[in-house]
Amino acid sequence: MIPDQCHLFSIPREITYLNCAYTAPLLKAAEEAGKKAVAAKAAPWQIFPSHFFSLIGPVRERFARLIQCPETDVAIIPSVSYGIAVAAKNLPLKPGQEILVLEDQFPSNVYAWQKKAGEAGGRMTTVKRPADHDWTPAVLESITRNTAIAALPHCHWTDGSRLDLVRIGKHCRDTGTALVIDATQSLGAVPFYIDEVKPDFLVTTTHKWLLGPYSYGFAYVAPRWQSGSPLEENWLNRNGSDDFSRLVDYREDYQPGALRFDMGECSNFFLSPVVAAVLEQILDWGVENIAATLSRKTNTIAGRAEDLGLKVLPERVRSPHMTGVTFPGGLPGGLVDTLAAEKIFVSVRGESIRIAPHLYNGDRDIERLFKVLSRFV
Repeated sequence: MIPDQCHLFSIPREITYLNCAYTAPLLKAAEEAGKKAVAAKAAPWQIFPSHFFSLIGPVRERFARLIQCPETDVAIIPSVSYGIAVAAKNLPLKPGQEILVLEDQFPSNVYAWQKKAGEAGGRMTTVKRPADHDWTPAVLESITRNTAIAALPHCHWTDGSRLDLVRIGKHCRDTGTALVIDATQSLGAVPFYIDEVKPDFLVTTTHKWLLGPYSYGFAYVAPRWQSGSPLEENWLNRNGSDDFSRLVDYREDYQPGALRFDMGECSNFFLSPVVAAVLEQILDWGVENIAATLSRKTNTIAGRAEDLGLKVLPERVRSPHMTGVTFPGGLPGGLVDTLAAEKIFVSVRGESIRIAPHLYNGDRDIERLFKVLSRFV
Protein backbone atom coordinates (compact mmCIF):
# COMPACT_ATOMS: atom_id res chain seq x y z
CA MET A 1 0.00 0.00 0.00
CA ILE A 2 1.24 3.47 -0.91
CA PRO A 3 0.95 6.07 1.87
CA ASP A 4 -0.74 9.44 1.31
CA GLN A 5 1.14 11.27 -1.45
CA CYS A 6 -0.56 14.66 -1.13
CA HIS A 7 2.83 16.26 -0.42
CA LEU A 8 3.79 15.62 -4.05
CA PHE A 9 0.88 17.72 -5.37
CA SER A 10 -0.02 21.41 -5.06
CA ILE A 11 -3.54 20.76 -3.78
CA PRO A 12 -4.69 23.16 -1.00
CA ARG A 13 -5.75 21.41 2.18
CA GLU A 14 -9.29 22.76 1.96
CA ILE A 15 -9.82 21.10 -1.46
CA THR A 16 -11.16 17.56 -1.73
CA TYR A 17 -10.51 16.52 -5.31
CA LEU A 18 -12.13 13.17 -6.10
CA ASN A 19 -12.26 13.74 -9.84
CA CYS A 20 -9.14 12.22 -11.41
CA ALA A 21 -11.34 10.59 -14.07
CA TYR A 22 -12.16 14.13 -15.28
CA THR A 23 -8.62 15.47 -15.36
CA ALA A 24 -5.72 15.00 -12.95
CA PRO A 25 -3.73 17.59 -11.03
CA LEU A 26 -0.06 17.81 -11.91
CA LEU A 27 2.68 16.55 -9.66
CA LYS A 28 4.96 19.25 -8.30
CA ALA A 29 7.81 17.61 -10.20
CA ALA A 30 5.81 17.91 -13.42
CA GLU A 31 5.03 21.56 -12.68
CA GLU A 32 8.75 22.25 -12.32
CA ALA A 33 9.54 20.35 -15.52
CA GLY A 34 6.95 22.44 -17.35
CA LYS A 35 8.33 25.72 -16.02
CA LYS A 36 11.83 24.77 -17.11
CA ALA A 37 10.53 23.81 -20.54
CA VAL A 38 8.80 27.15 -21.02
CA ALA A 39 11.91 29.01 -19.85
CA ALA A 40 14.03 27.04 -22.31
CA LYS A 41 11.88 28.18 -25.22
CA ALA A 42 12.67 31.77 -24.25
CA ALA A 43 16.27 31.05 -25.30
CA PRO A 44 15.84 29.23 -28.62
CA TRP A 45 19.51 29.55 -29.47
CA GLN A 46 20.03 26.84 -26.87
CA ILE A 47 17.65 24.44 -28.63
CA PHE A 48 19.68 22.15 -30.87
CA PRO A 49 18.57 19.65 -33.54
CA SER A 50 19.32 16.82 -31.11
CA HIS A 51 16.60 18.13 -28.78
CA PHE A 52 13.92 17.18 -31.31
CA PHE A 53 14.75 13.55 -30.55
CA SER A 54 16.26 13.55 -27.07
CA LEU A 55 13.05 14.96 -25.55
CA ILE A 56 10.81 12.17 -26.81
CA GLY A 57 13.21 9.30 -26.20
CA PRO A 58 12.60 9.09 -22.41
CA VAL A 59 8.86 9.55 -22.87
CA ARG A 60 8.52 6.72 -25.37
CA GLU A 61 10.78 4.43 -23.34
CA ARG A 62 8.87 4.98 -20.09
CA PHE A 63 5.48 4.44 -21.67
CA ALA A 64 6.72 1.26 -23.35
CA ARG A 65 7.95 0.07 -19.96
CA LEU A 66 4.55 0.86 -18.43
CA ILE A 67 2.69 -1.47 -20.80
CA GLN A 68 5.67 -3.81 -21.34
CA CYS A 69 6.24 -3.58 -25.07
CA PRO A 70 9.15 -2.56 -27.33
CA GLU A 71 9.67 1.19 -27.71
CA THR A 72 9.24 0.90 -31.45
CA ASP A 73 5.63 -0.26 -30.91
CA VAL A 74 4.72 3.14 -29.43
CA ALA A 75 3.62 6.27 -31.31
CA ILE A 76 3.20 9.72 -29.77
CA ILE A 77 -0.20 11.28 -30.53
CA PRO A 78 -2.11 14.40 -29.43
CA SER A 79 -5.42 12.78 -28.48
CA VAL A 80 -7.47 9.61 -28.33
CA SER A 81 -9.47 10.64 -31.39
CA TYR A 82 -6.19 10.89 -33.36
CA GLY A 83 -5.15 7.38 -32.32
CA ILE A 84 -8.58 5.94 -33.08
CA ALA A 85 -8.46 7.62 -36.50
CA VAL A 86 -5.11 5.87 -37.16
CA ALA A 87 -6.68 2.53 -36.24
CA ALA A 88 -9.77 3.19 -38.34
CA LYS A 89 -7.65 4.13 -41.35
CA ASN A 90 -5.63 0.92 -41.22
CA LEU A 91 -8.01 -1.82 -40.08
CA PRO A 92 -9.98 -3.58 -42.85
CA LEU A 93 -13.77 -3.70 -42.86
CA LYS A 94 -15.75 -5.55 -45.53
CA PRO A 95 -19.35 -4.78 -46.50
CA GLY A 96 -21.72 -6.38 -44.03
CA GLN A 97 -19.13 -6.79 -41.28
CA GLU A 98 -19.66 -5.12 -37.93
CA ILE A 99 -17.82 -2.85 -35.52
CA LEU A 100 -18.64 -3.47 -31.86
CA VAL A 101 -18.88 -0.75 -29.18
CA LEU A 102 -20.50 -0.40 -25.76
CA GLU A 103 -23.65 1.49 -24.94
CA ASP A 104 -22.82 5.08 -23.95
CA GLN A 105 -19.17 4.60 -24.85
CA PHE A 106 -17.06 7.76 -24.91
CA PRO A 107 -17.56 9.47 -28.31
CA SER A 108 -13.85 9.63 -29.23
CA ASN A 109 -14.03 5.85 -29.63
CA VAL A 110 -17.31 5.91 -31.56
CA TYR A 111 -17.42 8.65 -34.19
CA ALA A 112 -14.56 7.36 -36.34
CA TRP A 113 -16.11 3.88 -36.36
CA GLN A 114 -19.52 5.23 -37.37
CA LYS A 115 -17.89 6.97 -40.32
CA LYS A 116 -15.87 3.90 -41.30
CA ALA A 117 -18.92 1.65 -41.12
CA GLY A 118 -20.87 4.03 -43.32
CA GLU A 119 -18.12 4.35 -45.92
CA ALA A 120 -17.34 0.63 -46.07
CA GLY A 121 -20.90 -0.67 -46.01
CA GLY A 122 -20.44 -2.17 -42.58
CA ARG A 123 -22.59 -1.71 -39.51
CA MET A 124 -22.28 -0.69 -35.90
CA THR A 125 -23.30 -3.08 -33.13
CA THR A 126 -23.83 -1.71 -29.63
CA VAL A 127 -23.62 -3.92 -26.56
CA LYS A 128 -26.33 -2.81 -24.16
CA ARG A 129 -25.46 -2.35 -20.51
CA PRO A 130 -26.21 -5.62 -18.69
CA ALA A 131 -28.52 -5.51 -15.69
CA ASP A 132 -25.70 -6.79 -13.48
CA HIS A 133 -23.19 -4.31 -15.03
CA ASP A 134 -20.90 -7.20 -16.02
CA TRP A 135 -19.84 -6.23 -19.52
CA THR A 136 -17.51 -9.15 -20.18
CA PRO A 137 -20.05 -11.96 -20.83
CA ALA A 138 -22.17 -9.61 -22.93
CA VAL A 139 -19.18 -8.57 -25.05
CA LEU A 140 -17.97 -12.15 -25.47
CA GLU A 141 -21.43 -13.22 -26.62
CA SER A 142 -21.64 -10.32 -29.09
CA ILE A 143 -18.29 -10.91 -30.82
CA THR A 144 -18.69 -13.31 -33.73
CA ARG A 145 -16.67 -14.14 -36.83
CA ASN A 146 -18.56 -11.33 -38.55
CA THR A 147 -17.17 -8.82 -36.03
CA ALA A 148 -14.27 -7.16 -37.81
CA ILE A 149 -13.41 -4.69 -35.06
CA ALA A 150 -14.17 -4.52 -31.33
CA ALA A 151 -13.54 -0.95 -30.16
CA LEU A 152 -13.67 -1.05 -26.38
CA PRO A 153 -12.45 0.58 -23.17
CA HIS A 154 -10.82 -1.15 -20.20
CA CYS A 155 -13.62 0.19 -18.01
CA HIS A 156 -16.72 2.25 -18.71
CA TRP A 157 -16.00 5.93 -18.36
CA THR A 158 -19.26 6.75 -16.55
CA ASP A 159 -18.90 4.47 -13.53
CA GLY A 160 -15.76 2.35 -13.75
CA SER A 161 -17.53 -0.93 -14.55
CA ARG A 162 -14.69 -3.03 -15.88
CA LEU A 163 -14.09 -5.41 -18.76
CA ASP A 164 -11.88 -8.50 -18.64
CA LEU A 165 -9.70 -7.63 -21.61
CA VAL A 166 -7.57 -10.75 -21.27
CA ARG A 167 -10.59 -12.95 -21.95
CA ILE A 168 -11.96 -10.59 -24.58
CA GLY A 169 -8.56 -10.39 -26.30
CA LYS A 170 -8.35 -14.18 -26.57
CA HIS A 171 -11.87 -14.38 -27.99
CA CYS A 172 -11.02 -11.69 -30.53
CA ARG A 173 -8.03 -13.67 -31.72
CA ASP A 174 -10.17 -16.81 -31.98
CA THR A 175 -12.75 -15.01 -34.14
CA GLY A 176 -10.29 -12.94 -36.20
CA THR A 177 -11.57 -9.71 -34.69
CA ALA A 178 -9.28 -6.70 -34.37
CA LEU A 179 -9.24 -5.34 -30.82
CA VAL A 180 -8.88 -1.56 -30.35
CA ILE A 181 -8.71 -0.25 -26.79
CA ASP A 182 -9.23 3.25 -25.46
CA ALA A 183 -7.37 2.98 -22.14
CA THR A 184 -7.77 6.63 -21.12
CA GLN A 185 -9.86 5.84 -18.04
CA SER A 186 -7.60 3.10 -16.71
CA LEU A 187 -3.98 3.28 -17.81
CA GLY A 188 -1.78 4.40 -14.94
CA ALA A 189 -4.24 3.21 -12.29
CA VAL A 190 -5.05 -0.32 -13.47
CA PRO A 191 -2.36 -2.80 -14.60
CA PHE A 192 -2.32 -3.45 -18.32
CA TYR A 193 0.26 -5.56 -20.15
CA ILE A 194 0.38 -5.93 -23.92
CA ASP A 195 1.40 -9.59 -23.87
CA GLU A 196 -1.64 -10.50 -21.77
CA VAL A 197 -4.28 -8.74 -23.89
CA LYS A 198 -2.57 -8.61 -27.31
CA PRO A 199 -4.59 -5.73 -28.75
CA ASP A 200 -4.18 -4.52 -32.31
CA PHE A 201 -4.23 -0.90 -31.19
CA LEU A 202 -4.26 0.76 -27.79
CA VAL A 203 -4.62 4.52 -27.37
CA THR A 204 -4.63 6.83 -24.38
CA THR A 205 -4.30 10.43 -23.41
CA THR A 206 -2.15 11.43 -20.44
CA HIS A 207 -4.27 14.03 -18.66
CA LYS A 208 -6.29 11.63 -16.52
CA TRP A 209 -4.79 8.59 -14.76
CA LEU A 210 -1.32 9.16 -16.22
CA LEU A 211 -1.35 12.49 -14.32
CA GLY A 212 -0.05 14.35 -17.36
CA PRO A 213 -1.00 17.33 -19.54
CA TYR A 214 -3.82 17.77 -22.01
CA SER A 215 -3.06 17.30 -25.74
CA TYR A 216 -0.51 14.52 -25.28
CA GLY A 217 -1.05 10.79 -25.63
CA PHE A 218 0.23 7.46 -26.89
CA ALA A 219 -0.75 4.74 -29.31
CA TYR A 220 0.45 1.16 -29.20
CA VAL A 221 0.39 -0.39 -32.66
CA ALA A 222 0.81 -4.15 -32.98
CA PRO A 223 3.66 -5.20 -35.32
CA ARG A 224 1.24 -6.60 -37.91
CA TRP A 225 -0.10 -3.09 -38.58
CA GLN A 226 3.18 -1.18 -38.50
CA SER A 227 3.50 -1.05 -42.29
CA GLY A 228 0.23 0.88 -42.51
CA SER A 229 -0.52 4.47 -43.47
CA PRO A 230 -0.03 7.31 -40.96
CA LEU A 231 -2.59 10.09 -40.71
CA GLU A 232 -0.04 12.71 -41.70
CA GLU A 233 3.23 12.93 -43.56
CA ASN A 234 5.69 14.89 -41.45
CA TRP A 235 9.45 15.21 -41.53
CA LEU A 236 9.96 13.60 -38.12
CA ASN A 237 8.33 10.30 -39.03
CA ARG A 238 10.61 9.76 -42.06
CA ASN A 239 13.76 7.72 -41.78
CA GLY A 240 16.97 9.71 -41.40
CA SER A 241 15.17 12.79 -40.11
CA ASP A 242 17.75 13.21 -37.36
CA ASP A 243 20.19 14.47 -40.00
CA PHE A 244 19.05 18.09 -40.46
CA SER A 245 21.57 18.64 -43.24
CA ARG A 246 19.77 16.16 -45.50
CA LEU A 247 16.09 16.86 -44.83
CA VAL A 248 15.51 17.88 -48.44
CA ASP A 249 16.83 14.54 -49.63
CA TYR A 250 13.21 13.43 -49.55
CA ARG A 251 12.72 9.81 -48.56
CA GLU A 252 9.83 7.42 -48.92
CA ASP A 253 10.79 5.16 -46.02
CA TYR A 254 9.54 5.85 -42.50
CA GLN A 255 11.00 5.63 -39.05
CA PRO A 256 10.93 2.02 -37.75
CA GLY A 257 7.87 0.36 -36.28
CA ALA A 258 5.05 2.50 -34.93
CA LEU A 259 7.13 5.69 -35.12
CA ARG A 260 5.68 6.28 -38.58
CA PHE A 261 2.40 7.11 -36.79
CA ASP A 262 3.93 9.87 -34.63
CA MET A 263 2.08 13.15 -34.82
CA GLY A 264 3.75 16.17 -36.37
CA GLU A 265 5.83 18.19 -33.88
CA CYS A 266 5.83 15.20 -31.52
CA SER A 267 8.98 16.56 -29.87
CA ASN A 268 6.70 19.08 -28.11
CA PHE A 269 9.27 21.06 -26.14
CA PHE A 270 6.69 22.17 -23.56
CA LEU A 271 4.84 18.94 -22.82
CA SER A 272 7.37 16.14 -23.33
CA PRO A 273 9.38 16.99 -20.17
CA VAL A 274 6.13 17.09 -18.16
CA VAL A 275 5.08 13.67 -19.43
CA ALA A 276 8.54 12.24 -18.77
CA ALA A 277 8.29 13.41 -15.14
CA VAL A 278 4.84 11.90 -14.48
CA LEU A 279 5.70 8.58 -16.10
CA GLU A 280 8.84 8.33 -14.00
CA GLN A 281 6.76 8.77 -10.84
CA ILE A 282 4.09 6.28 -11.89
CA LEU A 283 6.73 3.69 -12.67
CA ASP A 284 8.35 4.36 -9.31
CA TRP A 285 5.07 3.82 -7.47
CA GLY A 286 4.19 0.79 -9.61
CA VAL A 287 0.75 0.51 -11.21
CA GLU A 288 -0.11 -2.65 -9.29
CA ASN A 289 0.62 -0.79 -6.05
CA ILE A 290 -1.45 2.18 -7.23
CA ALA A 291 -4.37 -0.10 -8.05
CA ALA A 292 -4.21 -1.87 -4.68
CA THR A 293 -4.12 1.44 -2.82
CA LEU A 294 -6.97 2.98 -4.80
CA SER A 295 -9.01 -0.19 -4.44
CA ARG A 296 -8.92 0.20 -0.68
CA LYS A 297 -10.17 3.78 -1.06
CA THR A 298 -12.99 2.93 -3.47
CA ASN A 299 -14.05 -0.06 -1.36
CA THR A 300 -14.30 2.23 1.64
CA ILE A 301 -16.34 4.70 -0.43
CA ALA A 302 -18.63 1.92 -1.67
CA GLY A 303 -19.16 0.59 1.85
CA ARG A 304 -19.96 4.05 3.24
CA ALA A 305 -22.38 4.65 0.37
CA GLU A 306 -24.21 1.37 0.96
CA ASP A 307 -24.48 2.19 4.66
CA LEU A 308 -26.42 5.31 3.63
CA GLY A 309 -28.72 3.25 1.40
CA LEU A 310 -27.08 4.40 -1.83
CA LYS A 311 -26.37 2.10 -4.76
CA VAL A 312 -22.90 1.16 -6.02
CA LEU A 313 -21.56 -1.34 -8.50
CA PRO A 314 -20.96 -4.90 -7.23
CA GLU A 315 -17.32 -5.35 -6.22
CA ARG A 316 -16.76 -8.10 -8.78
CA VAL A 317 -17.36 -5.67 -11.68
CA ARG A 318 -15.97 -2.53 -10.04
CA SER A 319 -12.66 -1.10 -11.19
CA PRO A 320 -10.19 -0.37 -8.41
CA HIS A 321 -9.84 3.33 -9.12
CA MET A 322 -13.33 4.79 -9.50
CA THR A 323 -16.97 4.01 -8.91
CA GLY A 324 -20.43 5.41 -9.47
CA VAL A 325 -22.80 6.16 -6.59
CA THR A 326 -26.52 6.41 -7.30
CA PHE A 327 -29.37 7.70 -5.14
CA PRO A 328 -32.44 5.38 -5.26
CA GLY A 329 -34.76 8.28 -6.03
CA GLY A 330 -32.48 9.95 -8.53
CA LEU A 331 -29.87 12.65 -8.15
CA PRO A 332 -31.04 15.11 -5.45
CA GLY A 333 -31.43 18.70 -6.53
CA GLY A 334 -28.71 20.98 -5.24
CA LEU A 335 -26.29 18.17 -4.42
CA VAL A 336 -23.63 19.08 -6.96
CA ASP A 337 -23.75 22.78 -6.05
CA THR A 338 -23.51 21.94 -2.36
CA LEU A 339 -20.48 19.72 -2.93
CA ALA A 340 -18.77 22.43 -4.97
CA ALA A 341 -19.56 25.04 -2.31
CA GLU A 342 -17.85 22.78 0.22
CA LYS A 343 -14.88 22.52 -2.20
CA ILE A 344 -15.52 18.85 -2.87
CA PHE A 345 -15.15 17.96 -6.53
CA VAL A 346 -16.66 14.92 -8.27
CA SER A 347 -18.37 14.38 -11.63
CA VAL A 348 -21.98 13.59 -12.42
CA ARG A 349 -22.48 11.09 -15.23
CA GLY A 350 -26.11 10.34 -15.94
CA GLU A 351 -27.83 9.77 -12.59
CA SER A 352 -24.61 8.75 -10.83
CA ILE A 353 -21.92 10.60 -8.97
CA ARG A 354 -18.61 9.37 -10.32
CA ILE A 355 -16.03 9.30 -7.53
CA ALA A 356 -12.43 8.95 -8.68
CA PRO A 357 -9.76 9.29 -5.97
CA HIS A 358 -6.01 9.10 -6.32
CA LEU A 359 -2.98 8.87 -4.05
CA TYR A 360 -3.38 12.50 -2.96
CA ASN A 361 -6.69 11.62 -1.24
CA GLY A 362 -6.77 10.53 2.39
CA ASP A 363 -9.40 9.48 4.92
CA ARG A 364 -10.21 13.12 5.59
CA ASP A 365 -11.41 13.56 1.99
CA ILE A 366 -13.76 10.60 2.27
CA GLU A 367 -15.14 11.93 5.56
CA ARG A 368 -15.78 15.35 3.99
CA LEU A 369 -17.58 13.76 1.03
CA PHE A 370 -19.93 11.66 3.14
CA LYS A 371 -20.64 14.47 5.54
CA VAL A 372 -22.30 16.22 2.63
CA LEU A 373 -23.88 13.15 1.02
CA SER A 374 -25.53 12.21 4.32
CA ARG A 375 -27.52 15.48 4.24
CA PHE A 376 -29.31 14.35 1.08
CA VAL A 377 -30.35 10.87 2.19
